[in-house]
Amino acid sequence: MWLDELSVENVRSLQRVDLRLHPGLNLIWGGNGSGKTSLLEAIFLLGRGRSFRTRTTERLIRYGEQRLISFGRLANHVPRALGVQVSKTSGTEAKVDGRFVASLAELAQAFPVQVIEPGVHRLVEEGGHRRRRWLDWAVFHVEPTYVETWGRYARALRQRNMALRSSPEESRIWDPELARDGELLAASRSSLLARLEPYWSGTVRELTDLDVELIHHRGWDAGRSLAEALASHAAQDRIRGVTHMGPHRADVRVRVHGRAARDVLSRGQQKLVAAAMILSQLELLRDAVEMVPTLLLDDPAAELDRERLDRFIAVVQRTTRQLVTTALEPDARLFGMPERVFHVEQGSVQPL
Repeated sequence: MWLDELSVENVRSLQRVDLRLHPGLNLIWGGNGSGKTSLLEAIFLLGRGRSFRTRTTERLIRYGEQRLISFGRLANHVPRALGVQVSKTSGTEAKVDGRFVASLAELAQAFPVQVIEPGVHRLVEEGGHRRRRWLDWAVFHVEPTYVETWGRYARALRQRNMALRSSPEESRIWDPELARDGELLAASRSSLLARLEPYWSGTVRELTDLDVELIHHRGWDAGRSLAEALASHAAQDRIRGVTHMGPHRADVRVRVHGRAARDVLSRGQQKLVAAAMILSQLELLRDAVEMVPTLLLDDPAAELDRERLDRFIAVVQRTTRQLVTTALEPDARLFGMPERVFHVEQGSVQPL
C-alpha cells in the first residue's frame, strides 16, 4: 500500500496543495523555508495524527487560519481514503474511509509511515517518551491487540491517578487491573525487541561500526512483579498524587559499552544510531507482517560524511518501497532517478 493522492489545506506555509505521488521515489525540492518539510508533515499527519516536529499539533495550522486539513488516498487492491482535520477549537479529528475513528491508532493501521529528519537524533538524546513511541509503533503492527491492552491500561492509570489526588485510599482498587495489563504491555515490548535484535545489530554496525545495545527497562524495579512494585511505592504515589511505576515510565536505553549513547556519541553518530533504530524496524515489519511503510526523508545528507551517507543510502534502498525525500536542488540523485519531482516555493507545490 502506498500514498497515491494528497490534498493539503493550511499546513504551515502551504495554503492549498494537490498532488499525485509515485509508489517509488518522490523528490521534493526547494529553498530553505519554502515548505518542503511542511509537506512531509502533512503526509506524516495522515498516518499518525500528529507532527514529527512539535508535540502541539495546532501549531501546524497556517497563520491566520482556524483549521488545517490533510486528505489522502491510498492505492492497493482495496483503495482507502484518509482525512485529518486539526482545528483550534475542536482539536484533531480523523476519518478512515469516511468514518470517524475512535483512536488515532486506526490511522497508523491504515497508513504505516515513518520519518527520518534532522532532529532524529533526539530519539537517542532525549527522554524515554520518544523511544516508547518508537517501540510501541512497531509492537502495534506486529500485535494488533496491543492497542486494546494499552487503552485499558491508560484508562486504569488515569483513574488511579485521579483517586490518588482525591481519595488516596481508593486508589488501590485499580492496582489489579493496572498490574495485569501493565505486565502484558511489558511482555509484548520485550518480545518485539528480541525479534528486532538481529535486524538491529546488523543495521547499526553497517551504519556506524559501533557496538550499540538496546536495553528494555520495563518501567519498574527488576526482579519483582508490577503488583509488588505498585504496593511498595504506594506511599510515595499518595504523597505526589501520581503513579510512578509501570510501562508508562518504560524506556529503551541506548548503550555503548555500558554508557548512555547520548553521553559518548557525536550528533552525527546519534543520527545514524537513531536511523538504524527506524530502518531495522522497517526490515522487521517487512519480514514479520509483510508491511513496507512509506518512508519520509527530510534533508537526509545533513551531518553525514560521504562514507556514512553511502551506507545510509544502501540500507534505505533495500528497506523501503515508497520514498519521499527533500533536497535543495532538482537534480539531487542520492537515491537514484526520482519517478516524480515536485518544486516547492513560497508555499506552492508544482509537479515537474
